[in-house]
Amino acid sequence: MPLLIVALGIVVLLILIMKFNLNTFISLVVVSFLIALALGMPVDQIVKTIEAGMGGTLGGIALVFGLGAILGKLIADAGGAQRIAMTLIDKFGEKRIQWAVVAAGFILGIALFFEVGLVLLIPIVYQISKQINKSFLWLGLPMTTALSVTHAFLPPHPGPTVIAQEYGANVGMVLVYGFIIAIPTVIIAGPLFTKIARKYAPSAFEKTPTGSMASIGDAKQFKLEDTPSFGISAFTALFPVILMAISTIVSLLREPETDNAFFDFVAMVGAPTTVMLISVLLAVYTMGVARKIPMKDLMKSAESSIAAIGMMLLILGAGGSLKQVLIDGGVGDYVAQIFEGSTISPLILAWLIAALIRLAQGSATVAALTTAGLVLPMMVGTDVNVELMVLATGAGSIIASHVNDTGFWIVKESFGLTMKETFATWTVLETLISVCGLVFVLALSLFV
Repeated sequence: MPLLIVALGIVVLLILIMKFNLNTFISLVVVSFLIALALGMPVDQIVKTIEAGMGGTLGGIALVFGLGAILGKLIADAGGAQRIAMTLIDKFGEKRIQWAVVAAGFILGIALFFEVGLVLLIPIVYQISKQINKSFLWLGLPMTTALSVTHAFLPPHPGPTVIAQEYGANVGMVLVYGFIIAIPTVIIAGPLFTKIARKYAPSAFEKTPTGSMASIGDAKQFKLEDTPSFGISAFTALFPVILMAISTIVSLLREPETDNAFFDFVAMVGAPTTVMLISVLLAVYTMGVARKIPMKDLMKSAESSIAAIGMMLLILGAGGSLKQVLIDGGVGDYVAQIFEGSTISPLILAWLIAALIRLAQGSATVAALTTAGLVLPMMVGTDVNVELMVLATGAGSIIASHVNDTGFWIVKESFGLTMKETFATWTVLETLISVCGLVFVLALSLFV
């Protein structure tokens, strides 16, 4: 029954949005209430769960998205994004620019959270698409692939790192195997898949960007000599990566369970919110004050960027509410019970359980951690490679991103896609990453 209720709830959500054109935010809140009631949650807990889901989601990403939007807008309005775009086009050429964007997404994705990488790269990718008159999604979809793959497979991202701890795996070996799996997965699910998606979902690739994040990259065009230098523009855009990379390296040197004020300070500075705040202050100077742009004009850019993402943040928060309802309603626990006592190969079982829990309740992290708890007892007495178990679990936990996943709404709103277009591109892309991850894990298990 719980899975049937979830399926019916998703159908109702799609009807409200696509048939009756009800605002996405309102539709998500309505369906969250309906599913909570249908799952039999205590009536006095429903509102608390919805509010907790909203707060938990926005608490993690509102500041990052807000500050990231300001950073992107400051760089775009100063001409920095245009300078970076033109330099990349000049160095790589139009024919190879998609691969350049993929490489940038992969390199940044190693150090940055998915959301941070997205808000940093979208204004630059928008400018590149504008300069070469190519589809925004044709460049943007492979970029999101690179960010998603690194987020799913490579420590120090939270998912693979926490799963490695649960399984007792060597984080260094998870990183090595993760790279072996990640690179071919990015190629298949990125540029190669984009060619196919362009044929069966042409409307998504033909439209002019209308997404809230895309609008941040929309700025007046400058003469190249009037823009900031490539060095200072790239340094400003990459500053969050530098800070996070330094913080990650320092944290790896920290002895477990040690109480040290220096390490605590570095961890605070390396947190996404702090990183974005410091980066915005740097951009105010490099993109504004140093170029004699009045502070009043800089703050107009900042305000316009926040206005552009206001509705998107509400939608993401409501998506978090729906996810929390499914978690508190016990949907994940129900899926877990189905596999008790299973004798399937641990690698396939880990992927399968994580995939079904992800489909049912949306959170990749919850799916991965729940799977780890279930599969650990089944690993006793087997010689399965625990590092590959981490990657198989991570692969299953990102499958088929849909309406109960905040990532679905981030991509939809960022690229200005319809529901149908988001399913046809992003949902299929995430499924492809998941399946490729499992296939490469199984292939690697033959050698390690």
